[in-house]
Amino acid sequence: MAIIKRSVNIQGHATSITLEEEFWHILKAISKKTKRPIRQIVAELDEKKAPEDNLSSAIRVFVLKSVQDGSLD
Repeated sequence: MAIIKRSVNIQGHATSITLEEEFWHILKAISKKTKRPIRQIVAELDEKKAPEDNLSSAIRVFVLKSVQDGSLD
């Protein structure tokens, strides 16, 4: 399982996010299906999470919930 570190520009600044390759693939699929750029999805998750929460973890939970609720079907 490869871990990939990427920089995503949200709210005018670069934010480093580290996710396993599988999560990146599903996040890209969500982006394509919802017709929203990854940076927009990440920005929305960043705004919703508690300040002390980790953004990469918030993305993993979002991806997991998207798979579980069948929103990618």
